Amino acid sequence: MKLCVRSLVVTALVLAEREAFAHPRHAKPLAALQGAPAPAAPLGRISPGAKGVTGQGALRFRVLLTSASLPEAARNVLTSAHGGFAVDRRPGKGDTYFALPGAGILRLDADMEHFALLQTAPEMKDTNLHNTTIWYAPDETPYLSFPANDLGRVFTTSLTGELLNTLAPPTASDDLGLASVRDYFAGGGAFVPTDVEFLDGLLYMTTGYSSLDFVLTARITSYRPLRAAWYDLAFGGKGNAPGQLGTGHGITVPPGTRRIEVADRANSEIDRFTRHGQYLSTLKMPAGSLPCDIDYQGRYAVVATLDGPDRSKGAPIYILEDDRLVSALFPKDDLGLENFKHVHNAVLRQMGGKLYVIAQAWNPGDFVILEQVTP
Repeated sequence: MKLCVRSLVVTALVLAEREAFAHPRHAKPLAALQGAPAPAAPLGRISPGAKGVTGQGALRFRVLLTSASLPEAARNVLTSAHGGFAVDRRPGKGDTYFALPGAGILRLDADMEHFALLQTAPEMKDTNLHNTTIWYAPDETPYLSFPANDLGRVFTTSLTGELLNTLAPPTASDDLGLASVRDYFAGGGAFVPTDVEFLDGLLYMTTGYSSLDFVLTARITSYRPLRAAWYDLAFGGKGNAPGQLGTGHGITVPPGTRRIEVADRANSEIDRFTRHGQYLSTLKMPAGSLPCDIDYQGRYAVVATLDGPDRSKGAPIYILEDDRLVSALFPKDDLGLENFKHVHNAVLRQMGGKLYVIAQAWNPGDFVILEQVTP
């Protein structure tokens, strides 16, 4: 089976071309995805004749739950989904959080069977929250942060959804560490956050939906009450050179590290930096895969992709083991999930000796939980 996976990677690299993806706020949209949102198949429907299993080797998965299990208020707005998940990985926890425009913040309980709609501030509920991050203060108090890409704000809440802080866009008077970044905002440039992470008292934010495409930082100046101020550290910037970003889309701190990882969607790679913004290395993904984010569970990682080497098929979800691509999941083609043409976010859970993938589609939006198939 290792040979099959190796062939998959080689085929991906040979067939695919590098190109920027058509997405809101991109300068060169792909014609096929311009205009109105793609029509959605009925939520929760699985196409007749689907294989029922996807993936390779020991990392094969089947459908556990579809979007039909979501609360009605979430199902009603699901086709507009354009966000991501955060898992509370503390011992004894395991809840997963995400948000949908028009429904607000949702919690999926650790058992992956029960959903709850959380009370959500009006300014958050009716806008797009492009991803979700859970982080912990020095006293272990948990927080959720949400980048509102259309509003140019970063909202931070409690785990019950109470809004605790709103980070407004930088101004010309804020010291952001680089003159070019300060000049961008002084000239009226938009703050378009796409993801947020927390490390050592700093919030790190990607801005890939703008021409800026730097990772910006804000320092937590107080935890009670929660306050944040812009900080003089920015790194990345638009480009294709090592350490630059084509579209800095998702940002992740792998558990147990102090490393910053940015999913560079346009360049189909994961770029790695120190917490001070110094470039370390690049993890290449199959060309044309357009990775949106990376999430870790033990030695495994999951990468949601907006496309794949074969554009006639639905986007794959890649499973990595110690940075090696070991399985590719095809929700649309193998599992019959018709709305999964593009995968915007995915996270891993481990429970009862099995891995689970929680994934979200974009344009149209959809939701699924996949369960590892074991002997």
